Amino acid sequence: MNSAPWGGCGALIGTACALQERTPPAASGLPTGVYLVAVLGGLVLGLAVVGPFLRRRWPVLWWYLVGFPVACLRIWRTWRKLTTLTDLAVPKRPGRQLLAGMIVKGDPLKPIPPLLRLPRPSRSGLAVRVRLHPGQIPEQFAAATEAMVHAWRVHAVRVVGDARGFVTLTATAWDPLVLPRIPRQPGRLLAAVVGLREDGAAWVIDLRRVAHWLIVGATRSGKSTLIASLVTQWAPQQVALVGIDLKGGMELSLFQARLSALATTRAEAADLLKQLVDLTVERMALCRSLGARSIWELADGLRPVPVIVIVDEVAELFLMATRGEKDEVGEVSTALLRLGQLGAALGLHLVIAGQRVGSDLGPGVTALRAQLAGRVCHRVSDPGTAEMALGDLDKGALAAAQQITFAEAGVAVTFGDDGQWTRARSTLTTPEQARRTAEQYAHLAPQLDGLGIADKEGAAL
Repeated sequence: MNSAPWGGCGALIGTACALQERTPPAASGLPTGVYLVAVLGGLVLGLAVVGPFLRRRWPVLWWYLVGFPVACLRIWRTWRKLTTLTDLAVPKRPGRQLLAGMIVKGDPLKPIPPLLRLPRPSRSGLAVRVRLHPGQIPEQFAAATEAMVHAWRVHAVRVVGDARGFVTLTATAWDPLVLPRIPRQPGRLLAAVVGLREDGAAWVIDLRRVAHWLIVGATRSGKSTLIASLVTQWAPQQVALVGIDLKGGMELSLFQARLSALATTRAEAADLLKQLVDLTVERMALCRSLGARSIWELADGLRPVPVIVIVDEVAELFLMATRGEKDEVGEVSTALLRLGQLGAALGLHLVIAGQRVGSDLGPGVTALRAQLAGRVCHRVSDPGTAEMALGDLDKGALAAAQQITFAEAGVAVTFGDDGQWTRARSTLTTPEQARRTAEQYAHLAPQLDGLGIADKEGAAL
């Protein structure tokens, strides 16, 4: 989480002290305490006047100067009452007492709230650590998040059990996904900055950290926009892009100028995947001959070009209309599974997308899902697809994905590098923008039969 000095409180006090040093109290004719209070009052009044303007133009600056200090005051003022009403405060004395030979039952007085640590600000919210009472679990705090949202007047509150006996409450001041702006990030090979996460951080899909991804979403949910953003980010890099689009190429043909190959039928897909499997065998032999465990241990002049395989509408690869198609489906399924198992160390990466991805498509899909550690789930039309994408990782993420509405196009649930799920939204990349980018970097697309060894500049020989 991004850290910052203690928000507006520290800035106000520091400014007041500086002003006090410049203008001695004797010169002003006021006692030191009165002068300091007057300066602080003037600063607070000034921030109250310019606050709405700051919030519109520079929301992050407004948050550090005004929003965060006010939110801290609300948290401290409401914490005891909030925890008492939500049964998170624990009394010292039991609820039953023996009085004159009779057991008297009632509500204990003065329950003790869980210990609250100092809040830490971020670009769009804050995080505060809480020490649990013995016997308390994070799920009890998760059930009280709606009450926290109303009491603290924030957009959302998340609960993360980060250590035994502690939870971290992460409050988001506003919804950063309404108009996501991509923060500037240093470019690195195979990394794509595609949008914004709900904590204000950049949404980065990095194939060096997570080699293979599954992206699901219904029509007009933002899935195609995310793929366009990915291609737009990867197009300027020294990588090979390969497409499989069984919708006749309607989606991925926009990027055909930058693609090294595009399969639009299952027969073409089977042939293309066979070539890629043969490529992994060649790269394994190269690494073995040079004593390397992956292509990333090879010298720059010997490292093969990374290959990104983008599959749109993966369900079309596994659907069978006749018995004659069974063998073809089996070939495709086996090839994809082999690429998923072997590709991470050999520079071959899978990005599998589809509107519907369920276990009813066969055991091949379930086995492939296990190799796709990266998951992105937009709004989906059937619970089975959300279950396939997130059900094996986190039930909370699954519930959050099923609550995405039609109005939240581009919003998805994904997982960060820390293994925690988060909501994120990709920036809008129009088809025309994607097509222009593909044409601009078409000269970087290597031939499929030339994906062996890369030269020092990164182009395929």
